[in-house]
Amino acid sequence: MNDPCVKRVLISVTDKTGVVDFARALHDEFGAEIVSTGGTARVLEEGGVPVRPIDDVTGFPEMMDGRVKTLHPKVHGGLLAKRSNPAHMAQAAEHGIGMIDMVVVNLYAFEKTVASGADAAACIENIDIGGPSMLRSAAKNFESVAVVIDPESYGAILDEMRAHGGATTRETRARLALHVFQTTNAYDGAIAGWLAGQVEGAGEFPERLSIDLVKQQDLRYGENPHQSAAFYRRMTATPHALVNARQLNGKPLSYNNILDTDACWTIVREFDDPAVVILKHQNPCGSADGATVAEAFERAFACDTKSAYGGIVAANKTVSLAMVEAVNAHKLFVEVLIAPDYEPAALELLQQKKNLRVLATGGVDALGQEMEFRTVDGGVLVQDADVVSEAADSFAVPTKRMPTAKEMDDLLFAWKVVKGVKSNAILVAKDHAGIGMGPGQPNRVDSAKLACERAHEACARIGVAPESLVAASDAFFPFRDNIDMLAGYGVTAIIQPGGSIRDDECIQACDELGIAMVFTGRRHFRH
Repeated sequence: MNDPCVKRVLISVTDKTGVVDFARALHDEFGAEIVSTGGTARVLEEGGVPVRPIDDVTGFPEMMDGRVKTLHPKVHGGLLAKRSNPAHMAQAAEHGIGMIDMVVVNLYAFEKTVASGADAAACIENIDIGGPSMLRSAAKNFESVAVVIDPESYGAILDEMRAHGGATTRETRARLALHVFQTTNAYDGAIAGWLAGQVEGAGEFPERLSIDLVKQQDLRYGENPHQSAAFYRRMTATPHALVNARQLNGKPLSYNNILDTDACWTIVREFDDPAVVILKHQNPCGSADGATVAEAFERAFACDTKSAYGGIVAANKTVSLAMVEAVNAHKLFVEVLIAPDYEPAALELLQQKKNLRVLATGGVDALGQEMEFRTVDGGVLVQDADVVSEAADSFAVPTKRMPTAKEMDDLLFAWKVVKGVKSNAILVAKDHAGIGMGPGQPNRVDSAKLACERAHEACARIGVAPESLVAASDAFFPFRDNIDMLAGYGVTAIIQPGGSIRDDECIQACDELGIAMVFTGRRHFRH
């Protein structure tokens, strides 16, 4: 069949951006009859667009506070009738149902209502019924009906109609229909997710789970050049999440940039004092806090000057000019710098490096507000986020020697960083700096050895004695050989979850070696 000309349009929108000009063009240029509802009709009339009220079409008034206005055969019959089916057209004529060639609808702002903190009654009233029904009817019959939900598409649709004698093309109608079903799917998922939180006993993990994702950007390639990839944004993303960060400079982010930046940004947000984390291939090769972000950067960089090259740098406070000058003084090549904000002079200096990706989040969201998803073959694993929320006063010290105040201070620092190291993970720290990292080894004693060797290298580089070191382990020690290894490199205090069947053996080893050991009672694996 030929592409149908648009002669009758039903318009009912929550977002009234551009709708008056769009409706006027449809009427004035193409002679389309405009049918509309409630508030939309008033806006169009005030804009000088001739409008036929919906109740004039249906023969029924809008009722029940607007809950019922378009749920009528004269609406849905006009949308669903197959123009090429003589029986459909005869039945429409018999019942006085006129065809509708275009529907312009966007939905009640349910998600914004929920995000505003509105009560349950207000949220329920913002569950759109008539809108999704019209959209789905029109989208099902896209062979004959164009369905428009995005104000940004008004101009392109008018241009196409001008080029095709007042008609839209099948290709466009099919694309618009796809957009509709994607939108209504996400809309229903948002409602189901909210209602699951309202229904007692629905549980943290419902029987069915919908994830609403909107494409943020196409990526040049994935983890490797032969893999294609894209970056999607969750509709539930917190305001200062990585996905909402503004890019102020540099090349487009790559797949690996995004993964590493997320890991780096997650670690640095564990700290309240000014802190900087430098990360490479998912592991924090440098981490420190300080009186300022500039001091924190200098101390983090000193942890591992070699691995820092080509890494990600994250700061939890506004980046100062002094910090940028420190980065430049070390001639450090940085892939991505992420922070809440930047001093104007600092940003001006950063923007002299055209390839450096500079991200501003606008703030720091609390950790643990969203669920984590990981795909596996044929499925998805879902868990709540891992956050160091355990309080120091809940820790146990099973050894004869208690940690000194300074040791405990360093242990708490190391405990927050080791969570971000790939398991099996050991982090050696001194003076609130992660000077030695042992990531991802298949046995913990090798991780301990690697962490200690790097810590001694850092001490030699910084010019301090490798003494009074502390170590954090993301999981318990299965044997005392880990203790012996750490002690041999000058570690005097250890923090770990505890819970091994050989805890007593490890405690005995600490007592023999004069090491203080803290049990947190919580593991922080990162696979």
